[in-house]
Amino acid sequence: MSDLDGRIRAEIAASGPMRLDRFWNLALFDPAEGYYTRRDPIGARGDFTTAPEISQMFGELLAAWAFAAWDGLGRPAPFVFAEAGPGRGTLMADMLRTLRQLDPAFLRAARVRLVEVSDRLAAAQAERLARFDLPLRRIRRVGELDEAPLILVANELLDAVAIRQFVFRDGAWRERRVVAADAGGFAFADGAPAPRVPAVLASLPPPAPGAVFEVSPERDALCGTLAGAIGARGGAALLIDYGHARSAHGDTLQALRRHAAASPLDAPGRADITSHVDWEQVARAMAAAAPLSFGLARQGDFLLRMGLRERAGRLGAPMDEQGRQAITAAAHRLAGTGPGEMGALFQVFGAASAPLALPPFAQPPVD
Repeated sequence: MSDLDGRIRAEIAASGPMRLDRFWNLALFDPAEGYYTRRDPIGARGDFTTAPEISQMFGELLAAWAFAAWDGLGRPAPFVFAEAGPGRGTLMADMLRTLRQLDPAFLRAARVRLVEVSDRLAAAQAERLARFDLPLRRIRRVGELDEAPLILVANELLDAVAIRQFVFRDGAWRERRVVAADAGGFAFADGAPAPRVPAVLASLPPPAPGAVFEVSPERDALCGTLAGAIGARGGAALLIDYGHARSAHGDTLQALRRHAAASPLDAPGRADITSHVDWEQVARAMAAAAPLSFGLARQGDFLLRMGLRERAGRLGAPMDEQGRQAITAAAHRLAGTGPGEMGALFQVFGAASAPLALPPFAQPPVD
């Protein structure tokens, strides 16, 4: 048993069954033993691989989007160019390299900010981005961003924000809680009938016994803060994650360890815990903070509209057959929309202070 296991068990013994969001935050962000505090989670030696690690094309196309958004908003100067949850800095490195080539005016006007809670990852980002010789600054929260127009990109950020779960049992919604299992480890237990439940449940079909509904007050607060900044100062945000277009019943809690599925309650601090993003709720939370324009598209459709096919062709043109095949495989991995493929599992959500004639705003909504 790790020290974190013991501390969680002690808190449950002292205070009773633990809410899922409290367990989640301890497992991922505990200062001493949290998953993001002590581990390098990304890549072959970690637990998962993100789109920027698959191909430079992903960052190049997001850079083209950021430039087009800045241009469409009237080229404000100065403005903040931020990435929230920058991982190892791979995506920001690809974006900065591309933006420098597209138009140096973008970076001359930009204040580059990295929103990162992990000191370990922040150190890796600083090392990765030092070669750009730009006045980059790390902050810990979106609410700490400079008061200036904002262009923000976040890839796989919202899925890491803690959720709460309610389960429909015996005719009532009950909040799921975490208890210490007799044989060691942790297990779920249903709480008493909840005195208050999310208002959106009233608009959904009647739940079947055992139905689960997920909410994330922390995610709502983060999105509201971001929307408030964009609404007050102007700007746009691109949020990329796996999720669902409409609020619905469903249990999406999951964990990954060494690139394989794991139990979210096993080995806290040693596995990545995530859930699917409810994009309809993201839009509700943002709209409550500011009147913005929104768009949503599948990742595959978005990347193709942004020129993935053409970029892959140019990148592969000087290569031999093996190199071209590798580029084609990476493009398909990013944009394939078959069952279980990344281009369909991931969605791209856009929010802007003014209508923008670029994806995902100019695309049909996700079904």
